[in-house]
Amino acid sequence: MQASLVTFIQLLRSHDVRISPAETLDAMAVAATLGYGERERLRDGLAMALAKTPAEEAIVESCFDRFFGQQMADFSNTREERERGEQESGDPQQNESGAERQPADSGNEADAGSDSLLAELAANDDAVQALLDSPLLQQLQNNDRNALNLAMGTAAEQVGLGQIKMFTQKGQYTRRMLDAMGEAQIRQAIIGLEERQSPALEELRRYRDILREQVRDYVQREYLLHAEGHNARFMDDILSHTRLSHLEQRYAQRVQVLVRKMARKLAERHARKRRTFRRGRLDMGKTLRRGIASDGVMFNTYWRRTRKDKPQIVAICDVSGSVAAYAKFLLLFLYNLQDVLPRVRSFAFSSHLGEVSELFTRYPVEKAIELVNWRYGGATDYGSSLQDFARLALDDINSSTTVIILGDARNNNGDPKLEIMRSIYQRSRRVIWLNPESRRAWGTGDSEMLRYKTACHFAAECNNLAQLERVVDQLLRLTR
Repeated sequence: MQASLVTFIQLLRSHDVRISPAETLDAMAVAATLGYGERERLRDGLAMALAKTPAEEAIVESCFDRFFGQQMADFSNTREERERGEQESGDPQQNESGAERQPADSGNEADAGSDSLLAELAANDDAVQALLDSPLLQQLQNNDRNALNLAMGTAAEQVGLGQIKMFTQKGQYTRRMLDAMGEAQIRQAIIGLEERQSPALEELRRYRDILREQVRDYVQREYLLHAEGHNARFMDDILSHTRLSHLEQRYAQRVQVLVRKMARKLAERHARKRRTFRRGRLDMGKTLRRGIASDGVMFNTYWRRTRKDKPQIVAICDVSGSVAAYAKFLLLFLYNLQDVLPRVRSFAFSSHLGEVSELFTRYPVEKAIELVNWRYGGATDYGSSLQDFARLALDDINSSTTVIILGDARNNNGDPKLEIMRSIYQRSRRVIWLNPESRRAWGTGDSEMLRYKTACHFAAECNNLAQLERVVDQLLRLTR
């Protein structure tokens, strides 16, 4: 059971439930204290030990029910026969009729006849005798569900079924489990009986098919259980490395959730921690002067305190058609980091520029971004937009200001107003330019990127969430 509990914790981790080694030991202690007899009590105890948020508690309870609530496989008949039996058992008139029970009785007699044929063959065939003596066939003949389910669980552990991630691996793990359970011996015996056209061939095939079917079902259940978290991570990894302009609309909601997840991770990494600092440099002059009243004994000490201006981030986003998608996710990132980031002022532009910070205080972030694109979308004019920025905010930029510009620097052959960019560069602490175009395209056509780059402290290609997360992470390190 401890091995099962460890596998269960690995399953929770694949579903983004954060569990440390110490919490794993706590879960072991909870299971040892509560026991495994009452499932609901154990589930509640593990949820209290492992979940840290209501969302994680829901995941723990759901995974617990799916992991520990699996029904035992039935090896009595094939799938069609079991379904037919379930339909017949649901009809009371058929249940009361002795005629309806006759096929089952005749089937048992047929099974007994086939088993006797196998026994007769075993007298003259050592391979068949070894097969009849094997635990696997005996368990199939007796429909020993406990032993067969235990054998499947043991085989699953041997082949590492808990590591299944892709649906293409199901056939591979099914074959490995069958080999681990000893199905190869049945397979070889069937080949021999086929050559002799033995009447017992069909019965042995039936046992083989039942075993294969149940193992396939077992692998399918484990795939649905274990691969869900792995597939979600795989999909998130694909989306995070896909150009934001190429993302289909059906993934928009998932990408927004991914942005919030990335922002939460960065917020936890860069959250302000309570620390005990020295109170600054000792102000000897003030301390000595105040000690004159006590004959120079410095009962009270006074410290020089350096007051630092709070840093500020200014985000200037091109929201023209070719860049609007990138600006949307940069703003999503910045406004999901409000607890960590210093003051953020946002500006949007295409042919003209305006401050949009107020929209993010009045509306939800998604609605605010929609209004930004509606107000400021259009053809791009970087020169005119930089003039608007100089009029609105250039005087507010100082040595504690970080300026982030997101745009492709394509100015439609207009005046780039490079002198304003250089003025921003000289006044600010740093200027970061994020360009969604490939570096090879910088400076081609109407791109002014190579000229603007001379007025930036840092310029980088940024066209997917992974790159955006990396840049924002670096920004947070610099602004702490």
